[in-house]
Amino acid sequence: MHIPAFNSYEEMAEFWDTHSLADSWDQTEPAAFEVTPEVRRRYLVAVDREVLARVQRLARLRGVSSESLVNLLLEQPCRKLRAGLQRHS
Repeated sequence: MHIPAFNSYEEMAEFWDTHSLADSWDQTEPAAFEVTPEVRRRYLVAVDREVLARVQRLARLRGVSSESLVNLLLEQPCRKLRAGLQRHS
């Protein structure tokens, strides 16, 4: 399978929702990056035990951290809410 070029994070997310990186691992390259403390912060949020278990299971299946999946899951509805608020103001 060929990994296509993406025009947005949304396109990328939609593609990886239906494809496995395991099928394209030979097309990947190592990447070096640094996450500085100013960019990421940790927050304690109470999460239902079953919801957390589902998030952890999905994250493992996708090969990402639970934190990354939670960020993605929070970002998408936040963008929709923000767009809806901007249309009504």
